[in-house]
Amino acid sequence: MSALVLVRDRRVLMVRARGRDVLYLPGGKAEAHETDVEAAVREAFEETGLRCTPDDLEEFGVVLEPAHGQAPGTMVAMTLFTVRPGGPLDSATPVASAEVDEVEWVTSADADRCPPAGVETLRRLVATERID
Repeated sequence: MSALVLVRDRRVLMVRARGRDVLYLPGGKAEAHETDVEAAVREAFEETGLRCTPDDLEEFGVVLEPAHGQAPGTMVAMTLFTVRPGGPLDSATPVASAEVDEVEWVTSADADRCPPAGVETLRRLVATERID
């Protein structure tokens, strides 16, 4: 799994997938021919309409947490990619796609609306003073 971590004004972009009750970072599983960063680029476009390239992103780390909605003991490893300043995502407007019901800018106060991997990502963003 890989995900885009787009921060603006001390908030991070998240999406609510169709039929889901929680907020996720834009992202998903890599296809057989993709690297993690290529999957983050593709998924960000598919879910939010945001266009970027692997060169626009840099790895922020990997979270390993219990998978939301899966059998107990199932873990998800998600590679996080932040956006390099000065790229095309600095001013692009994310929009909900056919895959997601909404896009939302969140802070750590929204942790109760996130699955474990999202909660850990919010914790890391607060620890690095990127979000409130």
